Amino acid sequence: MTGERVYREPDYRTTAGEFIRHVAARWGDRELAVLDDRRLTFAEAEARSARLAKGFLAAGVTPGAHVGLLAPNGPDWIVGWLAATRIGALVPLLNTYYKPRELGWVLGHSEVEVLLTVDRHLGTDYTERLEAIAPGLESQTHEEIRLESHPALRSVWMWGASPPAWAGDIDDLAARADEVGDDELLVAEATVRPNDAMLVIYTSGSMAEPKGVIHSHGGVIRHPYNLLPFRDLEPGDICYTPMPLFWVGGLTYTLLSCMHAGATVVFEERFEPGATLELLERERVTHVIGWPHMAKALTEHPSFPDRDLSAVRSGSLDALLPEHLRVGDPELRANSLGMTESLGPHSIEMIGSALPPDKRGSFGRAVPGIEHRIVDPITGKDQPPCEMGEIWIKGYSLMLGHLKKSRADVFTRDGWFRTGDAGYLDQDGHLFFKGRMGDQIKSSGMNITPREVELIIEEEPEVMHAFVMAVPHSERGEDVAAAVVFRPGRFVEPLELLARIKEQMSSYKVPRHVATFASPEELPWLDSGKIDRRSLQQSLVERFGTG
Repeated sequence: MTGERVYREPDYRTTAGEFIRHVAARWGDRELAVLDDRRLTFAEAEARSARLAKGFLAAGVTPGAHVGLLAPNGPDWIVGWLAATRIGALVPLLNTYYKPRELGWVLGHSEVEVLLTVDRHLGTDYTERLEAIAPGLESQTHEEIRLESHPALRSVWMWGASPPAWAGDIDDLAARADEVGDDELLVAEATVRPNDAMLVIYTSGSMAEPKGVIHSHGGVIRHPYNLLPFRDLEPGDICYTPMPLFWVGGLTYTLLSCMHAGATVVFEERFEPGATLELLERERVTHVIGWPHMAKALTEHPSFPDRDLSAVRSGSLDALLPEHLRVGDPELRANSLGMTESLGPHSIEMIGSALPPDKRGSFGRAVPGIEHRIVDPITGKDQPPCEMGEIWIKGYSLMLGHLKKSRADVFTRDGWFRTGDAGYLDQDGHLFFKGRMGDQIKSSGMNITPREVELIIEEEPEVMHAFVMAVPHSERGEDVAAAVVFRPGRFVEPLELLARIKEQMSSYKVPRHVATFASPEELPWLDSGKIDRRSLQQSLVERFGTG
């Protein structure tokens, strides 16, 4: 664990323009991003984004304009994001996995005026998709778009072969840089302030419609910098992640952290265990940052024993680390808790370190510059150490707000954000997360926190994952139901499993219904790597509900 925990921030003005100029001057020709045979250096990222930014200015894009970004991870995404934000545009980050209804909703909700997009990605034709969600688009004129369905949209620019008549080629937009002087770009960048809105990041929406989370230039740039002392990132390191750049795991925790540290980010078109292992070996990747289910897929691939992954020394997947660096017990491996609204971790310990036995299950202490409170949701009073309540946070990385919601609807009067997470702080300030407050089950008048039950079930040797949620009951109001995923080759009868866990928790918390699964692939998952709790709950309700 770390010793002194002190808030730190860069010694330059934390806006996109100052940021890219600073890291380009510091790291120069060092590689920033790799995708297949395309390699982008820090200096090239600055020069290309400056040219595209001048193209935006020539096209009349002004500070505060909403410039949507719909593209996969890679050099183009990075250049497009930097170009728009360094002149003060607000960039809604759009999910490449969105189905038509979702994409249409987010485009409208974020009031995108200028859209940067790819023509196609992984079998999706975005020309067809955009025409499907925006009736009449196919008959529109480029830069003069007028749509009833999306009244804010005026222009679309594409990376790809042959844009349709209603879209322009992004290379042509960049070529318009010749119409704008370097001094005009500097003036535009100088008007941007650290507290200005930079991004809108949409939550994954596992239980409701996505929320548009607005973050400032200062927050986006400062937070990954402040987290560096808790990470083993050095100049020249090579990081791999499949996490999308349109979410905080890919953007701030990976890309911006590497930009601060002088490290390289390696991307690929899609995660496929065999191809990914080959990529990790070929690029001599030092850090692998991904979701837990990735480790299983990689280590169980037939080629894994023959791969040279000796360069890997850090990351979020314990199973890929050298034996001497593994903690082994996931409950004793230093962890962090975060969310979109806090730009990722708001609690942390030194990544990869082992927790003391008495801190088993801790998610770490508050990130320097961020405060925690545990509040009784009924009385509104602070809870004493080790007493459960709702986790509230405040600090420099906290969002500016939710798009189209008033500040009073999002924050308390004194600036605290109610996370909706349940947990407690111990006497040393370690945070213990116990589940979502909104997920609480009320059965026969008794409150049950699903995560508490999940943790006990997951202690059983046969169990890989447990997901606990409510199903309606005509008399008790709600019953506790569990979806249990077994480890490969392991199984236990549901009645025996229930008999075991009855010895470890109050009887009213024990699930009345258990659905078992042989592998995680049998459950519904979101593109973010999180379980789709809404879909899973619906299937459990259909199977077990009586209300």
